[in-house]
Amino acid sequence: MILPKGDLTSVSQTDAESNADPRICLVGCLADDPVALEAAKKFNVPVVTSETGEEYASDVNYCTYFIVTDFESKEFEELHKLGARLLGKPALIELSKDGVLMYNQRPVFCHVMIGVVLVFTGFRKKAEVSRLLKLVHYMGGSVKNEIRENVTHLLAYSSTGEKYQYATTFNIPVMGEDWVHAAWAHRDEVGARADINSMMKYKIRVFHNLRMVLLGFPSEDQVQMEDLVRQNGGVLTTLDDQHATHVVVEEQSVTEKPADCPPRAHVVKAEWFWTSIQMDACPNEKLHLFEEMNSSSVMSPRQMFVSPSTPGSRSRRRKRLRETVQQLAQDDSPSTLPTAPPASKRRSSVGDLAYLSADGSFLDETVPTPNRLIGSADATPLSPPSVDLKQLSARQRVFHELVKTECNYVNILDTIEKVIKAPLENIVQPGGPMLDAQELKFIFGNLPPIHEVHKRMRNDLLTLAHNWSDDASIGDIILKYSSNLQAAYPPFINYFENMKEMLQRISIERPRFHAFLKIAQNKPECGRQSFQELLIRPVQRLPSMSLLINDILKHTDKTSPDHASLEQALDQIKSVMTYINDDKRKTEAKLKLFEIHNDIEMCPPNLVASHRLYLSKVDVTELSDTCSGRGDTLTLFLFNDVMEICKKKSKYNSIKSPSRANLHAIKPIKTYKHLEMMNLAHIKRIVDIRETEECHNVFALIIRANQEFKERLFTFALMPDDTTKAAFLKILCRTVANVVCRNDVENFLVSMDPHHLDIETSDVSLTNALSKALRFATRTGRKVSRAFSFNKSPSKLKRAVSTVMSPFGTLSQQSSMRGATSVNNLADLSLSGTPPSGGFAQPMATPTPRRRPLKHV
Repeated sequence: MILPKGDLTSVSQTDAESNADPRICLVGCLADDPVALEAAKKFNVPVVTSETGEEYASDVNYCTYFIVTDFESKEFEELHKLGARLLGKPALIELSKDGVLMYNQRPVFCHVMIGVVLVFTGFRKKAEVSRLLKLVHYMGGSVKNEIRENVTHLLAYSSTGEKYQYATTFNIPVMGEDWVHAAWAHRDEVGARADINSMMKYKIRVFHNLRMVLLGFPSEDQVQMEDLVRQNGGVLTTLDDQHATHVVVEEQSVTEKPADCPPRAHVVKAEWFWTSIQMDACPNEKLHLFEEMNSSSVMSPRQMFVSPSTPGSRSRRRKRLRETVQQLAQDDSPSTLPTAPPASKRRSSVGDLAYLSADGSFLDETVPTPNRLIGSADATPLSPPSVDLKQLSARQRVFHELVKTECNYVNILDTIEKVIKAPLENIVQPGGPMLDAQELKFIFGNLPPIHEVHKRMRNDLLTLAHNWSDDASIGDIILKYSSNLQAAYPPFINYFENMKEMLQRISIERPRFHAFLKIAQNKPECGRQSFQELLIRPVQRLPSMSLLINDILKHTDKTSPDHASLEQALDQIKSVMTYINDDKRKTEAKLKLFEIHNDIEMCPPNLVASHRLYLSKVDVTELSDTCSGRGDTLTLFLFNDVMEICKKKSKYNSIKSPSRANLHAIKPIKTYKHLEMMNLAHIKRIVDIRETEECHNVFALIIRANQEFKERLFTFALMPDDTTKAAFLKILCRTVANVVCRNDVENFLVSMDPHHLDIETSDVSLTNALSKALRFATRTGRKVSRAFSFNKSPSKLKRAVSTVMSPFGTLSQQSSMRGATSVNNLADLSLSGTPPSGGFAQPMATPTPRRRPLKHV
């Protein structure tokens, strides 16, 4: 783009003016401005005032500097036509700091863009360019036609073009026209600058003013890409738009360039789109152009096998079919397949069909490469030998499959290392690092040990494959690395699910990281598989090895020395998987321990301990008064050495003020309240109360600590749940026996009738009635809370209250209750000391039978 010539030429001045004495003229209202007058006096030159300044413009005895209040006023226009030296008040104040009058042959109102050297690109309207050019000059900036070393900023209409590519390559800020207008808005502020960090928000976005068409993408990707286009300043359009700038094509589903493509649009691959998001700048379109699929040079899988012109006999066709199927099943290079196209003309998107396995994965089969060596010619080869499967024994065929899958697995780990991990760890990344050190360690920190042990195992298996003998021992190689496998896999598998959740969250929150993974997914090394699909391979590898070793064992003669080794190897692999599963369960138990601690109010800090594991949880109703009180709903958390007894807190509170409601909204309410943490070593006996018609799921614990001289009795009724009483008591007895180091588990559990521990039928029935009343009162409390809503008018409030059914009879009966105003909700009301007069809570009036002294068991 060529700038208007008149805007770059300076006002010519005579020699008389250059040799004349300087003088300052304050024009218009500036004559009465004390700040401007004070600044003018600092130059120690004559200072005059005038309404228009025209009478001083023709005076050649002085070189007059005219100070005006506005560059859009009539006085400015007239003086500008006369070729006068024009300054704004902010420029005068800035120059007065050094006491030197300077003029760059064009009017300068302020110094907001002093030192800024601009280049314009992409603007097509001459009037718009002229306006922006004047504003830059008025703010002390300068404009060039071409990008040179001294250019500080690029002013672009859109994020495309050669100048844009140069600026992004050499980290020159690319600004939008809003930047110039925002800087001009600060023209009256002395000391304001346009190149400070706070003004970098006016850098153009990735797809600034680009009109984009998206073709051939899946619906999920289409929606996500459309959102990214809008968020990054682009405009979505269609192929009918002749002003479209880019057509982004999914090359796997679109094989031909659209016939009605806009003439000036760049037709690019999806890689260009995701690279733009990752770099936070559009790359050169020439590097990502979409190329049509040439049908003459690429054959479809159906065309790869050409049948002869003559039909031939049926047996001959069957023979050809068998030969074709056998060739397709070979592991050799695709070039050996019949009528395969030349490698130089084969496109990766279709030609690589020869690499595909049955499930469509590029990584499930070994990519055909020469038998390269590590280091010298005698080193370990990197690929299995080319063999004819028909000439191999069944044992050798399965071993060949084991070697091939091990090579593929190591290749996948190599891909993760080189394509994803290494670029993310690189300190120098366009747009800055996408992950911090802690995130990188959490995602990749547990992979190197797995990678290392499998590389060594692969090398040993390849050495055996290239030097095969019938007495070769496969089991010894597996046994050699079994301990390394057991050490390497648990840290990765234990936190695999957490790692997946973290990847999903980061991918949503950080578009650049998501774009990076998309770019990696489209690379040939990844075979169009996502990072998460690659990461799941370590989880699947050991089970797959176990199946292959089992098949090798089936085809190994029992008299062979390798039979015993294979049996041991299979046992070791299964042992490793069992260890991993056990370790994973322990890790999950640790995480559960933290969740429980955070959900209990006033929980003892020592509940969280390195040796403590969570085992089970049951909800019970207390029948004794030892812990919280009869009828209370409790929760027992069983750990390997203690039992945490908590009281369940109500999820619904009574009517609260708006401020209290907001407080609860901000601070989460914990589910439980701590009552007692019981050491399992203090449990002397567990009593299973026999079932009767009115006594169900009742058990008792007899507790005595070392410093106590009297036993305590805890009696509970197990609430209906997934856990049965027999299962819970079995776990509890076994855990207590482990704590006290005894093997007579059966002696901890005794069965008794209810009356042996003074458990009356009324206790259980009372508890059942109380639990029902509590549930009913809680539901009614919710209705009352909704009825007393602060959003309702008094008349509506009265009607709402009248519709609430009380569980304790009529409102007149409730008004006669004493102490009802002091409770918080209806649940507390049903458990208050004064029994209601209604018939619902009649069981509370039942006298409690006097307890007999506790008998020692």
